[in-house]
Parts: sequence; C-alpha cells; structure tokens
Amino acid sequence: KGFPLWDGNGFRAFFDSRGCHDYEEMDLGPVYGFQWRHFGAEYTNHSAKYDGKGVDQIENIVKSLRENPDDRRMICTAWNPAALSRMALPPCHMMAQFYVNNGEVSCMLYQRSCDMGLGVPFNIASYALLTFLMAKASGLRPGELVHTLGDAHVYKNHVEPCMQQLKRAPRAFPYIVFKRDREFLEDYQESDIEIIDYAPHPSISMEMAV
Repeated sequence: KGFPLWDGNGFRAFFDSRGCHDYEEMDLGPVYGFQWRHFGAEYTNHSAKYDGKGVDQIENIVKSLRENPDDRRMICTAWNPAALSRMALPPCHMMAQFYVNNGEVSCMLYQRSCDMGLGVPFNIASYALLTFLMAKASGLRPGELVHTLGDAHVYKNHVEPCMQQLKRAPRAFPYIVFKRDREFLEDYQESDIEIIDYAPHPSISMEMAV
C-alpha cells in the first residue's frame, strides 16, 4: 500500500501505448491481484466491487494446504490469455505452485520475463513473503522458494549498476518474525511482521524500463 513500484506503468502515455485508453491513471487493469483473487471475472475498473466473483485461487490453495496438503494442483496463475489485452502489462511472474513436504510448504515460481536489475529482486522478496504467509495461514512451516527464470535480461541502463552490485559480497539473509497471528491471510498488516538482522549494502539507483 502506497508503494510506488508500479508507478512507471500507471501513467496515461503508457496506457495509451497498450491500447488501454479508458483507464484512469494508476488503474493497471486485471493484473496480478485480480487474477489471484477473481480469476475469470469481468474487469471494469479498479474501484469496482468484485466480492464473490471469479475464482479465488489463493483461498483455494490455503484450503488445500489445510485439508489436502498432498494435493498436486495447488497452482496460482496470473496468466489469463482472455484478459491480457486489458492489462497495463502482461504478467512477468506468472505461475506459482505450492507443495508440502515434512510439514513445510514450499513455492515453485515460474517467471517468463525477468528484469534482473530491478524486477527479480523484488519478486524473490515478495514470493518469499507470500510463502511465509501461506505457511502461516495453513499452520505449516515455510520451506523453500524455487525460482525458475524464462527470459532473463539486463536493460542497457542497468548494466553499470548491476556490475557495481556484482562486486559486492552477499550478506547473511535476514529472517522474519510474526508478532501476532491473524485468522485470515488478508488481515495481516505491515505492523504484524518484523524483519530481523537486515543489514543491506547502500542502495544502488536504477531507472525502471518502461
């Protein structure tokens, strides 16, 4: 909430280039969250109510994790060919499969288009957090995030910053602590989660490729 990650894809000129002439600025169309929670529903605009419409893939997966953890069909996809022309940007990280082994829930993510400078680091962090949340919602422990990249690329204006980053020695990963439990996955707030021992290098600025 309030995070400017998608701002570069939310302006009038970008919408017009995609043929989305009827969208208000910052209305990205039926993208990731809509497909996850309302797959197959008809999209009108970002302020409409979609409760009970379409398929809630996240809810179905949580139900399976709780009731049938050996299920091999716990898949969430954002790739909806019927809705691609209505999206400000087709999904880059497009499919995740969840599976359980020895009481741990893991996530296997397939990403078709992989911006190695900016996008992929955010995708790793966000799907790692999603795996933690899915484990929390189902009473399991978080396992692994397995990330498969399709077209991995570095934009020209990211080459120098990426070379700078490659010279740095990786630091130990931080870990996540949940300060309280919530009954429903969507009830979790930013204040419920604490990141411990996060010691990043100084930031490296990169311009988003639009």
